[in-house]
Amino acid sequence: MRHGKKFNHLSRQTGHRKSMLANMACSLIEHKRINTTVAKAKALKQFVEPLITKSKEDTTHNRRIVFAYLRNKYGVTELFREVAAKVGDRPGGYTRIIKVGNRLGDNADMAMIELVDFNEIYNGGKKEEKKAKSRRGGKAKKTETSTAETKATDAQETSSEETSESAE
Repeated sequence: MRHGKKFNHLSRQTGHRKSMLANMACSLIEHKRINTTVAKAKALKQFVEPLITKSKEDTTHNRRIVFAYLRNKYGVTELFREVAAKVGDRPGGYTRIIKVGNRLGDNADMAMIELVDFNEIYNGGKKEEKKAKSRRGGKAKKTETSTAETKATDAQETSSEETSESAE
């Protein structure tokens, strides 16, 4: 019975599971996206999100705590430099799990886990600052009507040119 067991043991002993999650977390931080099974992706999400939260505040203590989990100084450096800079204003939810189908060999459910802020396809380049809208909106309407008027006059000029060419 598994009463009171809060996390997935992934059919591994403690040392193997911790090493595997540390290696997967380092790969995720380095490559920003990895493919794995759904169960491992969910376990990795629980493992790596607190570390990303710690990386938002760059102190020696936080670096040592994260290094104790990751055991890779290049992964820690990447996490505190690039990943923390991108996720600085996000309150949580740093990773996304996308199911991609079944593996051919054993039909295991596969998933892609990625860091949310590093995917330009889903973000669509939305990192633009919103422009302040005026309450009256008078200027926007005037520019729209003026552009519509210029398009209409251009269309009339081109149609008159076409008729004069056909007459010749």
